[in-house]
Amino acid sequence: MIDPFQTLFAVPLECDSCVQDVSDSLKKLPGILSVDADLQKQLVTVEGTAAPSVIASAIQETGRDAILRGSGKPNSAAVAILETHAKDVPSPVRGLVRMVQVSPKLTILDLTLQSLSPGRYHATIRASGDISRGAASTGHVWGGREPGREEEANMPPRGEIASIDVGKSGSASVLLDKPLEAWEIIGRSFVVSKERDGSFRQDDPDTVVGVIARSAGVWENEKTVCSCSGKTIWDERKENVGRGIV
Repeated sequence: MIDPFQTLFAVPLECDSCVQDVSDSLKKLPGILSVDADLQKQLVTVEGTAAPSVIASAIQETGRDAILRGSGKPNSAAVAILETHAKDVPSPVRGLVRMVQVSPKLTILDLTLQSLSPGRYHATIRASGDISRGAASTGHVWGGREPGREEEANMPPRGEIASIDVGKSGSASVLLDKPLEAWEIIGRSFVVSKERDGSFRQDDPDTVVGVIARSAGVWENEKTVCSCSGKTIWDERKENVGRGIV
């Protein structure tokens, strides 16, 4: 059973009616325990077990955008932007996986995929974070049997996450929970491919990969303007949507 966790979203709220609309929409979702909207800070805090992608979609259905600003406790969240390394594609970004550790030995994975050909795909965490040659340079599946531990001979590697069916729309969305901790997967890579054994082709548009990076916990990232570029979070949001990151 997944323990409740918090997610924090930036949402353009103009009045108390906006707050009410967003709150009412979110409270209809399964697994939502509480919603706290701050009109002045333009932030919405949600506690429950619903996937961040589901929460964002519910907010967007009210006609407002939503940017995830943090999830879980400090040092308990991670993210990977999944891209194809094939050349001459309109947009290399084909997916996103958000990971939130909700208890000492349990992490939920919120995986969304897009612009892929129909078929069965395999999601894995790989031992290496080297994506210089796409998935081909990420090494073996992480967490396989350690030498001398025969009791693990029939156990699958911990990095085997799931098999996912992508339909005619080219999109898929799944919420998974795995006995992982955030610290042990940060810096590795996340791969989604029709290939399962690791014989990846760098030019395969249906093989996507990303480095697993630390993500902000709730209240660790309240900035609205980037100190490096001077862009607001909404400017960055438009650029990311253009890249296919939703």
